[in-house]
Amino acid sequence: MSFENFYLMLLLLIPFLLFAFLVLTNKEGVERVFSPEVIERIRVEGSGLSTRVRNALLLGAIFMMIIAVGHPYIEKGERDIELGALEIVMALDISGSMRSQDFYPNRLDFAKEKSKKLLDNLVEDEVMLLTFSDSVYLISPMTSDKETLKTVIDGITKEYLDGGSNFRALGEVLRDTLKGREQKIAIVVSDGASKGDLREFKKMILDANIKLYAILIGTEIGAPILNKDNKAVLKNEQVVMSRLNLELGEIAKESGGDYIVADYGDENIEEIAAKIESNLHYGSLKKRLHVKDKIELFYYPLMLALVLLLLALFSRPNGAVFQKLLRLKGVK
Repeated sequence: MSFENFYLMLLLLIPFLLFAFLVLTNKEGVERVFSPEVIERIRVEGSGLSTRVRNALLLGAIFMMIIAVGHPYIEKGERDIELGALEIVMALDISGSMRSQDFYPNRLDFAKEKSKKLLDNLVEDEVMLLTFSDSVYLISPMTSDKETLKTVIDGITKEYLDGGSNFRALGEVLRDTLKGREQKIAIVVSDGASKGDLREFKKMILDANIKLYAILIGTEIGAPILNKDNKAVLKNEQVVMSRLNLELGEIAKESGGDYIVADYGDENIEEIAAKIESNLHYGSLKKRLHVKDKIELFYYPLMLALVLLLLALFSRPNGAVFQKLLRLKGVK
């Protein structure tokens, strides 16, 4: 038999043994007042348990609880289990146009919420998180810890937005990162690029056999591009507008992936997550986990502790003893 929390159990046992010694060797209140001869004469036999017995039962219950905390088990060896999963690279656009406010409160915050919702639907998959504008930045390596990823995404604020969307640099990083992998899956969350700027990106994605999934952020009407002071960017004294461009989505379709135009509902996020997971039906990547095979024993001391606790709490001492003592002391 082994203990999973052996050192924690020892840490709890040391003060417990000291406490048990003090309780069991300490005289009861009656013994401090009367001599052993008097106690023997006034002792009344009954079904109730003495204070010492009840203390011993309580201490036994605590001891069994500490053993349960130690998590005892019998090891049966080791075995391998396999989980179907994908390794996915997700890239979030942090170019200046993501300040535009055609989605509340702005495109960046809206894109972050959609990215987190997508992570909630990619339960078993491992995800690498990138951001890109003029350059590409690694934010998190491959991980299945979605809660940490969502916290990291929350930390990406408008202060990081700058420059344009360098899809050529993003294509190079995706190609190199996914090289040699059985499944090459990339997700891009972006408001796209100007027409014609995606030509090299498209070639790299198709040549590398990467399945691209795009979550497009923006509207056909569009919105002004804002600078860091939240003022509209001007070019030739005209407000520069950023409008939805479906070219990135068309590249995703051509690569064997798919795209959605994000809206305020969650249905399309769930749909594209299901399409990403459908890759598991075609030569899925398996994650092999090496785990211990064991028989859990902790519930036995836990059950015994409960029994001892019930005995200690519901076995009251015989009241005749105390009545006789009171009469000897002259109390009516």
